[in-house]
Amino acid sequence: MCYGQTGAGKTYTMTGTTENYKHRGILPRALQQVFRMIEERPTHAITVRVSYLEIYNESLFDLLSTLPYVGPSVTPMTIVENPQGVFIKGLSVHLTSQEEDAFSLLFEGETNRIIASHTMNKNSSRSHCIFTIYVEAHSRTLSDEKYITSKINLVDLAGSERLGKSGSEGRVLKEATYINKSLSFLEQAIVALGDQKREHIPFRQCKLTHALKDSLGGNCNMVLLTNIYGEAAQLEETLSSLRFASRMKLVTTEPAINEKYDAERMVKNLEKELALLKQELAIHDSLANRTLVNYDPMDEIQIAEINSQVRRYLEGTLDEIDIINLRQIQEVFNQFRVVLSQQEQEVESALRRKYTLIDKNDFAAISAVQKAGLVDVDGHLVGEPDGQGFGLGVTPFSAKPGKKSKSKKTFKEQLSSSARKEGASSPVSGKELDVSTSKTQLTPSSKEGDVKDMTIRERETSSIEPLPSDSPKEELRPPRPSTPPPKPVAFEDFKNERGSEINRIFKENKSILNERRKRASETTQRINAIKREMDVTKEALNFQKSLREKQGEYENKGLMIIDEEEFLLILKLKDLKKQYRTEYQDLRDLRAEIQYCQHLVDQCRHRLLTEFDIWYNESFFIPEDLQVALKPGGSIRPGMVPVSRIMSLGEDAQDKFSQLQQVLLPEGPDSVAFYNAKVKTEQKHNYLKTMMGLQQAHRK
Repeated sequence: MCYGQTGAGKTYTMTGTTENYKHRGILPRALQQVFRMIEERPTHAITVRVSYLEIYNESLFDLLSTLPYVGPSVTPMTIVENPQGVFIKGLSVHLTSQEEDAFSLLFEGETNRIIASHTMNKNSSRSHCIFTIYVEAHSRTLSDEKYITSKINLVDLAGSERLGKSGSEGRVLKEATYINKSLSFLEQAIVALGDQKREHIPFRQCKLTHALKDSLGGNCNMVLLTNIYGEAAQLEETLSSLRFASRMKLVTTEPAINEKYDAERMVKNLEKELALLKQELAIHDSLANRTLVNYDPMDEIQIAEINSQVRRYLEGTLDEIDIINLRQIQEVFNQFRVVLSQQEQEVESALRRKYTLIDKNDFAAISAVQKAGLVDVDGHLVGEPDGQGFGLGVTPFSAKPGKKSKSKKTFKEQLSSSARKEGASSPVSGKELDVSTSKTQLTPSSKEGDVKDMTIRERETSSIEPLPSDSPKEELRPPRPSTPPPKPVAFEDFKNERGSEINRIFKENKSILNERRKRASETTQRINAIKREMDVTKEALNFQKSLREKQGEYENKGLMIIDEEEFLLILKLKDLKKQYRTEYQDLRDLRAEIQYCQHLVDQCRHRLLTEFDIWYNESFFIPEDLQVALKPGGSIRPGMVPVSRIMSLGEDAQDKFSQLQQVLLPEGPDSVAFYNAKVKTEQKHNYLKTMMGLQQAHRK
């Protein structure tokens, strides 16, 4: 980690100058050393991955997202902790098999960094950058199931600024505020780590300390480079930087090797060991004259035979069960459990066929039973005394049958005929007797369908690729008009032809969004209705309470006695609150879905407009000689002019430069990968600049 005042040379120390191999920084040297150590260890298969993170104004950015096979992330990156350590969710990690690839990724990330100018540094870094190297070493010996992992964080911190000296204003002032704030939180974390009596370390105060949580103390090795000025005018800032370094020296670390186990190799080794143990056990049994012992798992026929023996043993037709091995003993006990469970189910089903259970607190059901004539006023059962008819019992308060909804449904079926006889004069309405499926049980399946539907929409949206141009319509494309058509007219043609798929998905996502909004509006109306009913019930309940207090309260064994009307109001209010919570949870879920659908609609709209701009420029502005490169089979996606058309005029000069570079490279062959990566990066960015200039020229 490089720490110090702005303009003190932190970025130069960490990265160096990419133009000169001799003046390269710690990052290129670290990459070279890693690959050199890999070459010196042929007994291990070592993989190297890299990532480049930027923390700008307390926001996380991937400096390698500009690569064509990565692309920008749809969801914001977050810091996640797990038992293996801290990692950044959404950060791209790139496999590098050689030194040149790693340098290319480094140079690509360096070009995407945010810099600004002030009085103390004309190229001041305005963000913290973390270049991470992930190393994983597997032994080439198949019997060794352990492998080692390691992570190297190379941190280039933004410099602390004194605003009176730097003279920052506007956006640069805001950036300086975030930088100084995060560096203050970093120092607080370092002070807490150096204090052995502190139990809590404030890692989560800022993104920088949270991302480096597993690299600031504990299982790690850490090196701090403090960059300072040599001028007397900066003495105060120099002392502050040195105080930070002295506090860092108090942090204790306990590095240990991160050994993990390869699951695939472990399974193979265990299978080999199991085969050897079986062979040894077979030899032991043959020496002990036990030739009929089988140690393999039992099949269905053997399990059925053991079940038959257990049943005969319980019936008394079998005196004892022969013991063969441990696996057979375990299966015998298991079959005892199976037989007992089957008997319990048979008894329960027989009782349920004869009786119907009613909850004692279900006053509506008890009232319906009394009206139907199945139970008298005192609660005694009414039925045929010979036992041939039905019997109906009222469960005590402590009894809670496992299938309450099913029992109520059965009870409804038994009372349906008697309820129909009473007709409209019956005080028990059909609504009270109807036991419908709970809404909370229906809701998950509906939501699962919605989520599945939206997931399909998201996949379609994210996987939209420009349509190929080799269709018959493209082949028979009419000649280009002398003047381009108006954009509204061209946009309608684009939606019907090349952008039809994107337009279709856009319309479907919009219809889903409108449907979710309609459902949310209906749910809101239901919530308001329930709230009004709750208010009315509360007023009635308060009136009943005040009336009870005026008339006098009665107690029985320390419990307050209330009348039936107040009790029913309490139950009604409880049910209304439960409905209110359920509806409110549904509304929250719908709002989350609406937000997600709105994101998909905005994404489709942006994609549709972007593809239209590309199509419009290709169809009416790019010269005819460059249109050949946009035909099928090209190495580019629509919207980009091929590199071969732009760089073809300089191919001979480029070949000469490459040959000259190989001959006149400075001092040693180690710099070949460094310069090759640098040249490729420059070629890519020169091409992008040429493309932008070409588009601007055609627009003019």
